[in-house]
Amino acid sequence: MKNSLAKTIRTAAAAMGAVMVLSCAPAAFAEDAHDLSSLTAGEFTVMMGNGINLGNTMEAYGHVYGTDRDTSYYETVWGQPLTTAQMFADYKAAGFDSVRIPVAWTNMIDYESGDYTIDPRLLERVKEIVDYAYDQDMFVIINDHWDGSWWGMFGAKSASTRKIAEDLYVSMWTQIAEYFSGYDLHLVFEGANEELGDRLNDIPLAGCDISPELQAKLDAAGIRLEPGVLTKDQCYAEANRINQLFVDTVRATGGNNAERFLLIPGYNTDFAATCDPRFHMPTDSAESRLLLSVHYYTPWSYCGTSGESSWGTVKNYEEMNELCKMMSRWTEAGYGVVIGECSAMPTSAGTLKPGTLDWFGNFFDNCDLYNFVPMVWETGDFHNKQTGAWIDDSLLSFMRERSNTARAGMTQEEIRAAAEAEMAAKKAAAPESFTYSDIPADAAVAWIMWDSADWNLMYSVGDTYDPDSRTAGLVPVDAQITGWGTYTVSLDFSGTAAGANTGTAFSAIGLRYGEVLFPGYVIDIVSITCDGKNIPMKGRPYTTSDDGLCTRVNLYNGWVSAIPADARTRGGGTIGCSPTVINSDTIGTFKKIEITFRFVPGAQGPSENDLRRDEKPSF
Repeated sequence: MKNSLAKTIRTAAAAMGAVMVLSCAPAAFAEDAHDLSSLTAGEFTVMMGNGINLGNTMEAYGHVYGTDRDTSYYETVWGQPLTTAQMFADYKAAGFDSVRIPVAWTNMIDYESGDYTIDPRLLERVKEIVDYAYDQDMFVIINDHWDGSWWGMFGAKSASTRKIAEDLYVSMWTQIAEYFSGYDLHLVFEGANEELGDRLNDIPLAGCDISPELQAKLDAAGIRLEPGVLTKDQCYAEANRINQLFVDTVRATGGNNAERFLLIPGYNTDFAATCDPRFHMPTDSAESRLLLSVHYYTPWSYCGTSGESSWGTVKNYEEMNELCKMMSRWTEAGYGVVIGECSAMPTSAGTLKPGTLDWFGNFFDNCDLYNFVPMVWETGDFHNKQTGAWIDDSLLSFMRERSNTARAGMTQEEIRAAAEAEMAAKKAAAPESFTYSDIPADAAVAWIMWDSADWNLMYSVGDTYDPDSRTAGLVPVDAQITGWGTYTVSLDFSGTAAGANTGTAFSAIGLRYGEVLFPGYVIDIVSITCDGKNIPMKGRPYTTSDDGLCTRVNLYNGWVSAIPADARTRGGGTIGCSPTVINSDTIGTFKKIEITFRFVPGAQGPSENDLRRDEKPSF
């Protein structure tokens, strides 16, 4: 459809105050396809098998450059090729029975002008891609993804901005549901991605290049590009409300949508946050038709970055198994659980990290045991979309072996029993650690959490001290903390494949068990040096804790928007404090970073005269 005609349709629909949709007929599914209408949510997820994402494609965001370009522009703006039917044939041949198609619908919605109509060309293109999957007898999920973070309008201070968010959301899903109403139950709608949670306070269009013309439209619409104001409890309540709104909106369109399986995003799509009692599933007029979506990239430093590190210690297996067991509460409650994204990214050299097959094997075993649907996040990291080649034959063989086709002769009981046995055997054979340290397991230990600016170099990121979580060749010097005194920690990058580090995407000093062993103490930084050169701090560091166990001082944490209420400093007060005390842009490239700090009682703690150096508080 020509751009001018599409614009005319959108304008006319807005003028009539109506939702304009174009009907579409579904592609033919295999004649022997199962009748899904009699299945429960749990039985449906068994049928879905294993899945893959068409990532960085239909959710690639280019709205800030106009809403009336050809769909191919938005589809390729993040560097992906145009989607073809062959890609889906490749997915099916690789053992995947389901595909998730993330979509940025506002790419072609001029919502700043009060027009919530989806350009028909975008609906048509998504339909074409859905049909590619149907032609391969695959289950399909479509959602609304990050989408320029327009979701942040739900947390806005202005009631009018929040109303715009709700009206846009309802209109969007009404149009999508009506357009695809003729599709059978192999098509699943997912209400959002990771935005239903803390990101309801996102700054809309954060990080986007806002033109003067777009800014003028935002101003006219009363949309402010500023952080939201919701508390944590309010974020939970709003996420629950939006999920209910999604279900009610889709069901109201009738037809197949009255019984369609709907995928409900968990809070932040995080395992633990979704198991928080503040989150609940919506009510539904259809019986046993709700699925729950969460994502799994644990540990992030191994799964979500391209730095070469290892996975497979006893602690690694225990962490994964415990988190998956936690999520099984939802399957026990009668809901299907879809792990909408999961992966262990390859290295920047395009090779699998040590332990990748162990990670996938144990995770898929957990999914078999608890009846979860694992859907691999894929943006060309594993599969070359132009040639159809996979980066590793062993990974391809693994996926094929875990497909519904390969296991057609097994019962669910046999599959679960095999998974449970394999999990036990793998854990029993796992090493306690890849590295060995003379620091006792129950002692306080300080270390530098580190991610390089390109995410390729890392060391023990997170509040749990894990010296095994490191880039190959990186040499840390950690410090056992015995009480008040001066300590030095360091990281040497010279032995890594890169040979040196450039900048930082995240860094902090962590202190295991610091909040328990030394409550009220402060990490007072004396000096930071890179290859012996002093690095001046551009702000005042503060000591805090996220989990009540690990004491930390942020060196560069761009995710912190405000100094926390529990922040403490040596002199008291937080004037001039910053979560980014080092400048990532100016520290440059170096081989070794060394940090010296004093560990002393805080302003509210005991005086130094009251403590002996060898005194160790008890738990």
